[in-house]
Amino acid sequence: MSRFFGSLCILLLICTSTTFAQFEETGVRNLFFDTLRGGDVQPTLIGIDPMKYVGNEYINAEDSNYMRHTSNIIESDVDFHADFEIVMIDSFYLRTYEIAELGLLGWKALGASLVVRLEAEFPGNNMRVIWKLYESRTQRQVAKGKVEHNRLYWREIGHDIANDIVHTLTGENGPFRSQIAYIKKSKSGHKEVFIADYDGANERQLTFTNSINISPVFSPDGKTIYFTSYVEGSPKLHKVDVESGKMAIVADFKGIVAAPAVSPDGNKIACVLSKDGNSEIYVLSTKGRVIKRLTHHRAIESAPSWSPDGRSIVFTSDRTGRPQLYIMDSDGLNLHRLTYEGSYNDSPIWSKLGNRITFVSRTKRGRFDIASIDTSGHDYRIMTLVGQNENPHFSGDGKHIIFSSTRLGGHDIYTMDITGRNQRRITHYGNVTNPTWGPIP
Repeated sequence: MSRFFGSLCILLLICTSTTFAQFEETGVRNLFFDTLRGGDVQPTLIGIDPMKYVGNEYINAEDSNYMRHTSNIIESDVDFHADFEIVMIDSFYLRTYEIAELGLLGWKALGASLVVRLEAEFPGNNMRVIWKLYESRTQRQVAKGKVEHNRLYWREIGHDIANDIVHTLTGENGPFRSQIAYIKKSKSGHKEVFIADYDGANERQLTFTNSINISPVFSPDGKTIYFTSYVEGSPKLHKVDVESGKMAIVADFKGIVAAPAVSPDGNKIACVLSKDGNSEIYVLSTKGRVIKRLTHHRAIESAPSWSPDGRSIVFTSDRTGRPQLYIMDSDGLNLHRLTYEGSYNDSPIWSKLGNRITFVSRTKRGRFDIASIDTSGHDYRIMTLVGQNENPHFSGDGKHIIFSSTRLGGHDIYTMDITGRNQRRITHYGNVTNPTWGPIP
């Protein structure tokens, strides 16, 4: 689905008539596309030493690979986080000064404020990694921790250590164990719901409808994905259990049931219904019962998104002639227009902090970009500058955005932090749209 608002118009017309190779695929091949440099806050620079084996027994080449790839996961995760940036080891620097091992003062000379040191052991079938965090200036150890799993779960070990480091430094939980979902063409050529780790690894197909599915969104507990499906012929609201893949229909009304958005408490679903002849915003129970109709206008209303406190909803409407963003209370009262810049604004998503809304905006160049605005309607910012960019959603920590883009040809999934920095390609298929980000487990 390239643009939800345009697709909704089409829907209305229709209705009225775990291996190392995985890391190579999703880690090493990640490409960076920064379109905005600098910003108000610069990331903390961190150096990560190569992992060392500290056990007493002989290890084989496979164990060495576990260590190397776990280190790569930690480095990639920490570098991904909006608050941090990895300092790469300068091999020319090491050769010039004949340095076999970079010390803390060496990391300081390269610009790293903090240094992570990793030590590995292999008790039984497990891999145990001890991490230690140092200040490069004072050479003081400021934190340490230990993670142990079966050695086959080296990705999980890396993600858990990165999450521990983020939590130590920020007091917040990192997103590295979270999942993403998206729509991708299956081998049969149908648009199905797929799910993967946040970095694109461990992808698996979740639905097998042999139909068209769009607009997936996670429940707040991450156990369920709601989406619109044509499996019954007309677009209805369905859900699928993330663990089992079991599907069920949630809401079946005349016309369309589209653009689901689950409330922060998980008890309600804002969505678009056309059962009364026009596209309007409704609130449903999670069992599909209508709780309230929120909008009453002859225009097309679409793409609702809840505020973090559940008290407000932002949505798209063309009531002034072109799609723009509007905010209303969650009961439909106190409606007012939010955006005036951009000739076509759609697909709003409320930030986790509640102070900004990210959306798709057609810029003066005629391109669809990801943009952001504060909830007072000021400080309009464009965060992408290449390709057609759509379908933004926030990560569970609120510091990163996932979106689809055509910047390299076909549609693929990309991520960036909330300032527009550190843009990374996550998928490499050319037929992936409608990404959404699950909660932090």
